[in-house]
Amino acid sequence: MNRSGSTALAAGAGVAAAGAGFVYVRPRLLVWGALPQEIGAPMAGDEVVPLARYRSTHGISIAATATEVWPWLAQLGQGRGGLYSYDRLENLFGCGIHSASSVVPEWQDLGVGDDVRLVPADHPAPLRFQVALAEPPRRLLLVAPGTPDDAFRAGLPYVSWSFQVNDHLRGCSRLVVRLRSDFRPTPTGLLANKYMLEPVHWLMERKMLLGIKRRAEQRVERRSTGRAAEPAAKGSSAVA
Repeated sequence: MNRSGSTALAAGAGVAAAGAGFVYVRPRLLVWGALPQEIGAPMAGDEVVPLARYRSTHGISIAATATEVWPWLAQLGQGRGGLYSYDRLENLFGCGIHSASSVVPEWQDLGVGDDVRLVPADHPAPLRFQVALAEPPRRLLLVAPGTPDDAFRAGLPYVSWSFQVNDHLRGCSRLVVRLRSDFRPTPTGLLANKYMLEPVHWLMERKMLLGIKRRAEQRVERRSTGRAAEPAAKGSSAVA
């Protein structure tokens, strides 16, 4: 076999191995951190996107109560507390995300109909959610504004993003997050909103869950040890 043939064979083997690896890993990414009972349990928002072409359920255990976890959910969003994920990566795309390290009182009053943006209001991609349900300290549901047809006409998926905080052991909780997405099943739609989205969504949401866990647990530790309160976010005061 000549050199070009060997190269083509090696490339083909590499692609096949990558494909096999994705098939093996993919189911695990979709349910990272979630307990079996959480994966199958109904959550707020399931009915908003009943026939989801993409769905994930992720979870994490936090050594803090639901009341101590909720403030970090209440201030989610660009121009607010951020997304507690990879800010630098998000900001490469002009998202203007600056994740807070403190709980800010001005960002705690979150109600139905409020916008939760992922990008600045003047960003060319109008990525935002509206609050469809806010039941402190247990449930928060964010949904795409408008109707599915509105989203599809804009070239966007129609999405529900549900957060639920459950009691777990003494003084601990489980944060479970479910994303359901529908989109036009064109080749481009499938590539962009399913196969490309899955690893990116897992990477960013995993970091978000870890970020909320770290912040909530550190705040609990500061209170229990009597240490000074966390530094305030710029222009705002922190809640000790």
